[in-house]
Amino acid sequence: MIYHQSKLSNVGNSIFSVMSTLANTHNAMNLAQGFPDFKSDQKLIDAVSNAMNSGYNQYAPMQGHLGLRHAISKKYELLYNSSYNPENEITVTAGATQAIFTIISAFIRPNDEVIIFKPAYDCYQPAIELNGGKSIAIQLKAPNYTIDWNTVAQSINSNTKMIIVNTPHNPSGTVLSKADMLKLQELTNETDIVVLSDEVYEHIIFDGEQHQSVCRFKNLKERSFITASFGKTFHNTGWKIGYSCAPKTLMDIFRSVHQFNVFSVHHPSQKGLSDYMEEPNHYLNLPEFYQEKRNLFLELIKDSRFKFTPSKGTYFQVLDYSGITLEHDVDFAKRLTIEHGIASIPLSVFNDNNLDEHVLRFCFAKTNDTLKKAAELLNSI
Repeated sequence: MIYHQSKLSNVGNSIFSVMSTLANTHNAMNLAQGFPDFKSDQKLIDAVSNAMNSGYNQYAPMQGHLGLRHAISKKYELLYNSSYNPENEITVTAGATQAIFTIISAFIRPNDEVIIFKPAYDCYQPAIELNGGKSIAIQLKAPNYTIDWNTVAQSINSNTKMIIVNTPHNPSGTVLSKADMLKLQELTNETDIVVLSDEVYEHIIFDGEQHQSVCRFKNLKERSFITASFGKTFHNTGWKIGYSCAPKTLMDIFRSVHQFNVFSVHHPSQKGLSDYMEEPNHYLNLPEFYQEKRNLFLELIKDSRFKFTPSKGTYFQVLDYSGITLEHDVDFAKRLTIEHGIASIPLSVFNDNNLDEHVLRFCFAKTNDTLKKAAELLNSI
């Protein structure tokens, strides 16, 4: 018998699978995996149901339902005074992860280097390695997780083909500033570097801050992809619908891979989303909605032994547990799940060389009752 080895043989189960399985096994409250425990808007569910009943049950166009691409285009004009042509600069994908994988697959060849910032969402590096590329990790340090652009400049060389940024940032909850984006634009200007901007939490940003999308910056936009997620925006992560935007020259290359990857995604969901997005308040109200949840969660745990810097975006909050124990974060996360009934995500698994800074990530995209119960558990530790 011939045994074959995976091209990702050194990659085990995702930490999300590990912690969610542990939570299920021990009947623990799951604040690990990033999904809401409340329903999507019934209007959106009805819109998708109506699309099914109206016959939108066959393959969607490879690029995505045209009405949805128009709705996405209008959103960028409304929020960022920027435009993407719905015909040839927007593609609907099976979630943002598929969009990210497709972008990397379309552009990264063996020995190409890709700069990523750690802690990094765990789909970036495997996709790079599957395509023969090399991840160049730049570690961001707790609690501020800011980028040292001098380090980035020193890391760029003739092999650098891509830089991946994520704002608002999962798992830290930080956001990139206008100054950050201008520096990224400066460093990549007049190069052939492609920027992949993971902006799935663009509508979940707090304290009056504005999301600094790459599309706000003319020269940066010309070399950049945006990846985004309807699941994060409309509380339906299980639908796995996202999209990517980029100038036509880049999007043509993206679609050459996308057509042989998934080709197209769930048609009635696309039609329903298209109809639902005719009312912009369905996404414009999200900052206030989630800021109230962040504030409630932090107020409830302010007297606990955990330390924190309030999240600036996403629906995640990082908590520093160094005042409780100096256990490795993976061990402590597992113990919290088994002994105290609350699951979280340890950040070391996203860091360069598994750097352990004694912090855990908790999801606050939960009902107020869930957050109150979670706080009781955390306060008891």
